[in-house]
Parts: sequence; structure tokens; C-alpha cells
Amino acid sequence: MKKWFSLTAVLLSLLTTSCQEQKELDEGNAIYYWRTDLRLDSTERAFLTQYNINKVYCRYFDVVMDTLHGQGPHPNATVTFNDTLPEGIELIPTVYITEDCMHQPHKDLAEKIVRRIRQMNETNSIQNVHEIQIDCDYTARSMKTYYAFLEAVRENWEANLSTTIRLHQLSMPVPPVDYGVLMIYNTGDPRNFVERNPILDIRDVSPYLKRLDKYALPLAAAYPVYSWLRIINGIHVEHTVEAAEILKVKEAVEQRREGLKRSIITYHLDKENINRYKPETYEAIYHH
Repeated sequence: MKKWFSLTAVLLSLLTTSCQEQKELDEGNAIYYWRTDLRLDSTERAFLTQYNINKVYCRYFDVVMDTLHGQGPHPNATVTFNDTLPEGIELIPTVYITEDCMHQPHKDLAEKIVRRIRQMNETNSIQNVHEIQIDCDYTARSMKTYYAFLEAVRENWEANLSTTIRLHQLSMPVPPVDYGVLMIYNTGDPRNFVERNPILDIRDVSPYLKRLDKYALPLAAAYPVYSWLRIINGIHVEHTVEAAEILKVKEAVEQRREGLKRSIITYHLDKENINRYKPETYEAIYHH
């Protein structure tokens, strides 16, 4: 089985290198929705319209290890649907899987996740779902298990499949998916928040840029518009990324791989995040 998977991985790598190296995604604006209650207010609806958002990557649930009962991966923090997206916006179910779930294979995990997504769609009358996304901070230790898991997801889903790509994962073989979302946030060490912004800092991003133009997988780019709250000496301190820093990083990324200006995503849809930046900042982020 291991030999078969290794051969498959090699063939997939060769195929994507030869066929997808110059391929980029169609133009489009998108945003993540990461709250556990799908409910949009007027500000959020206006945002979707103003910036021509055509895709919303909605986190359906997390998959975490059951360390208490030893029963393996199980769903957590499932979203509830109390609203619908505006007509014409594609909803993409997104599932976050903790990396420790991929330290070893788990029988039927892919099938269970796909079945749960289908059930949630049916229960909430969500139709015309053509893609799912899996989000995992996989490492060299978990990569092979994760890629095999993605293959199993594809077998059960039989439609478009995407995954997140963190900057450190650019040095690894490409995963067996249709495209990746390059997560250009959470780039630094949260413990070093005094010297550098752990959400985004050009100095943390720059070392990875040399791998971008050779990464043989179509990519979208995701940028942060959220904040972190920290307690420092008993005081709540909000950490945000300056608009200038986001745009500086965006320019550097697109200089290295021009196709990344075609498909832009922000993280994540929330009234507070919308009001955090001026409209011209969002216009610059979403500008193709």
C-alpha cells in the first residue's frame, strides 16, 4: 500500500508540474466565514455586494482528536444556519482538521466528513454546492497521511476539492487537489508579538516567496483583516495589521507570482472586520 501511494504521489507531482505550473484560477473575489452561526447583518450583506464577492468559504465544523475518550477524530463547533447568502454567491463548505488527526490514518474519516457535509446541506436546504475545502496545517510528519486522506475525500465527493496552503508548506510536494488557497496570515510567532506582528509581517513572508513561482498548483491568495486580543499585564490589547502592511505583502506576493492577483480572499466576514479598514483598503486588496 505504501509503495502504491508513493508511486501515485510521484505521478501526481509529475502531472501537476507539467500541466498546471502556468495555470491560474479564474478571476473572482471571495471571503471566509468562520463564525458558528451563519447570520448576516446589513453591513455584511452590503460588503458582499460592494466588493463583488462571488464565493464564501463557510466553515461547517472542525475535526479534532477525542483525547478524553480515545475515540479518534470527531466533529466540533458545527455551524448553525440561521440565514442564507445573497443570490448568486457560491457557498463552499470548509472543514478545519487539526494536524494531530493526520498523525495516522483513520478508517472512513473522509467518507464520514463528506457524508456529514451532504447531510448539513440537505437539512438546511443548501443547494448547488460544487466544491468543498479542507483546512489543515499539515507538516512533514503528517503530509503523506493527509494527502491520502484528500484522495479519499475526492473519491467520496467527486467534485471540486481545494485545500489551504500555508507558507511553510510551499516546500512540500503539491497536494492532490484542484487548487490551493495560500494563507498569507498567522505568519509569525505569537510569543514574539512585541517585535513583529504575528498576524502578518513582510519580514516573515519574504523568505518563502522564492518558492511561489515554481509551486505547481493553481493558487488563490488569502489576506487577514481580523484582529487578535491579548491580555498583557492584565490589560486587553488588540493586535491588528496596518493596511499598508497588507498591501505591501500583497504587492510582493504578486510580483513573484502575478496570477495571485486573480483570485483574492479575505479572512473573515464580520462587521467589526469590515469597519476596521477604509473602503479604499478593501478596494486595493480586491483589485485585480
